[in-house]
Amino acid sequence: MASDTDDLAFDVFSRRCPSRSTLEHATGRWGALTLGALYEESLRFNELRRRVDGVSEKMLSQTLHALERDGLVLREAQPVNPPRVDYELTPFGREVAGRLLGLIQLVEGRMDEVLAARSRYDEARGGR
Repeated sequence: MASDTDDLAFDVFSRRCPSRSTLEHATGRWGALTLGALYEESLRFNELRRRVDGVSEKMLSQTLHALERDGLVLREAQPVNPPRVDYELTPFGREVAGRLLGLIQLVEGRMDEVLAARSRYDEARGGR
């Protein structure tokens, strides 16, 4: 049985390409922060929620499901009482997270320039 992607070269700029949704999952606000948070160590759900400040339980759950489905995150349920579930990066997830962390560090390191640019922009347009 042929799939819709059999004759499609992977091209994220094509709306039909499945790589586009994986890119969205990894680079969206919660996906990028979740991958970054898991880079150093595996975390339980509530630990991850505390680390990714501001994410709702529902949004984190949806994000983890999408990242797990894409093969970036591994969910491991421990057979203990009470139940324990750990999340960790797959090798592919580690590679993606490493690249995202480089971008995060670049942005954090240049925030003085960003804030100055915002100020100039707002002043030129009558303030915000």
